[in-house]
Amino acid sequence: MSTQSKITRKTILDIRKMKTQKEKITMLTAYDYGMAAILDESEIDIILVGDSLGNVVLGYDSTLPVTMEDMVRHTQAVARGAHKAMIVADMPFLSYQVSIEAALTNAGRFLKEADAQAVKLEGGREHADIVHKMTYAGIPVMAHLGLTPQSVHQLGGYKVQGKKEDAAEKMMQDALILEEAGAFALVLECVPEKLAADITQALAIPTIGIGAGVSCDGQVLVVNDMLGMYDRMTPKFVKKYLNLNQEIKNAVRRYVQDVKTSAFPDAEHSFK
Repeated sequence: MSTQSKITRKTILDIRKMKTQKEKITMLTAYDYGMAAILDESEIDIILVGDSLGNVVLGYDSTLPVTMEDMVRHTQAVARGAHKAMIVADMPFLSYQVSIEAALTNAGRFLKEADAQAVKLEGGREHADIVHKMTYAGIPVMAHLGLTPQSVHQLGGYKVQGKKEDAAEKMMQDALILEEAGAFALVLECVPEKLAADITQALAIPTIGIGAGVSCDGQVLVVNDMLGMYDRMTPKFVKKYLNLNQEIKNAVRRYVQDVKTSAFPDAEHSFK
């Protein structure tokens, strides 16, 4: 038997308790073993293997082309790197919308094959039956309202959602319906701060905001955005904690210069 103490991974009960104890929940995305290990060592609460994989890693213009095989493979890698954070996997486009049977089969793959602890899916009351069936089958579900990237064409682009009174009321009702269906948490993306605060107050389950103000029970960002990996325009809600894009370019340019001038490898980095 190993002499190492067993590492305890966060569960949905831990996440729910954080809301009742008014402790903010932290969530970041990761798509590979190395980044997952770094986030895990940094005491992040939840790692989301997002279908933003399509934009961030695979170079697509949207999340729509991402497949189940893409998501399962990257979730497996993240699970190998993180052992304390809760791992949530995004259900990709058309992996759950076609039928409840397909939704259960695909969601189950994340728990059976990829060692995720929960799945996340986008949409409101129209998916309440799916959320209920998954929960009944033992698959924890994180819901997602507001700007739902898989519906970008239907929404007419990446815009703030719930600004009008009727849209705000519908989102509130959707949130309550999803909670009743069994969702253990709710992501609110690009939602007016007041509406997000009202939904957070109305729900017993925690809300996790991205562009939804400070009143949510937690926050999530795409880790590549937060680290400043890109020099392209980033959303208003992203705070860049580093400018890795410039740092990496500077390092690569120094490497190129050293190789070109035979300054690398030097004696310290060679074998005798």
